[in-house]
Amino acid sequence: MPVPEKGQPFTYAQYMMFDEDVRYEVIDGQVFNMSPAPTPKHQAVQRELLVEFATYLRGKTCTVFGAPIDVCLADRDDPEQIREWVEPDLVVVCDKSKIREKRIVGVPDLVVEIISKSTVRKDKIVKFDRYERAGVKEYWIVDPVNETIDVYVLEEGRFRHQGMYVRDDTIPVRLFPGFAIELKNVFAEEE
Repeated sequence: MPVPEKGQPFTYAQYMMFDEDVRYEVIDGQVFNMSPAPTPKHQAVQRELLVEFATYLRGKTCTVFGAPIDVCLADRDDPEQIREWVEPDLVVVCDKSKIREKRIVGVPDLVVEIISKSTVRKDKIVKFDRYERAGVKEYWIVDPVNETIDVYVLEEGRFRHQGMYVRDDTIPVRLFPGFAIELKNVFAEEE
C-alpha cells in the first residue's frame, strides 16, 4: 500500500495495514519516513536514558517507553479518525488510561527526541511546535554528537527553555522533583 500523496488524508487505520517494519510519522498532515535506522551512538544514548527513567519510575505511577512506539496526540482512539501520530525516542506517560495495546493515545507528560542530521529540523521546529500545542509538560532535545540536552518546560501554554546541559552536568527532571540524571552516564563512551 503506497503512502497517500501530499494533501491526501492518511489515517492511522491505513498506516496499520503496512508491514510492521515500515514506519512513518504524520504531523500536521505532513508524512515523515522514519528510515534510516538510528546510529549506534543514538541507540546508546536512548538506552541509557531509558535505563535512568525506568529505574527511577519502577513502582511509581508513571511509565517510560522507548522507540519504536506510536503516540497519537489526540485523545480519540478511533484509527479511522486519527490523522496524526509521532514516534518519539522516549516518552513518559503518567496516565495509564493513555496506554493502549499498540500505541499511546493522548499527550505524554515528557518527550525526548534524539536528533540526527536527518531529523534536526523536524525535532527542533516541527515537533517542538506540535508538542507545545499538544501540551507536553517537558520536552528534551538530545544532541548525541555534541553531547548536549536542551530542556523545555511548558509554562502558560508555551515552552520555556530551562537550560542546556552538557556531558559533565547533572540534569534535573522537572516533572519529578528530586530526580536528576548524571549525563556522564548517558554520554558514556562505548567500548
